[in-house]
Amino acid sequence: MEIDIGISKKDRAKIADGLSRLLADSYTLYLTTHNFHWNVTGPMFNTLHLMFEGQYNELALAVDSIAERIRALGFPAPGTYKEFQKLGSLSEPDGGMNAKEMISHLVMGQEAVVKTARSILPLVDKANDEPTADLLTQRMQIHEKNAWMLRSLLEA
Repeated sequence: MEIDIGISKKDRAKIADGLSRLLADSYTLYLTTHNFHWNVTGPMFNTLHLMFEGQYNELALAVDSIAERIRALGFPAPGTYKEFQKLGSLSEPDGGMNAKEMISHLVMGQEAVVKTARSILPLVDKANDEPTADLLTQRMQIHEKNAWMLRSLLEA
């Protein structure tokens, strides 16, 4: 059955493509944050372990919302590491990072996800796709706040 939600198939495809890039970046950030949760050490262990846990749990819910929006627009959601590597802008860390390096890496990841979400907004606005605009606004607010909180830990 054809989708008839007031957004052309062409615009839905472009939006779904943008959301697929957001999904890839969000999933990579999820995986990195989870990795750091497991492997952080040092005097800030408890603080960072708990902070990273809160952030990766939130990201686990977010990737589901993003994928479901792609599906609601009528397109398959990417779901493999191979697809995420192709679509995403984030790189995975090599490992062996200390706590400060982990925090810096996550700040850059949070900010990158904000930029990916922001890059989709003009198309979403042009298509009058308010549900996607709302999703993107929520994602940007969360990632900007997370970046601020992480950045605060790097202050001298």
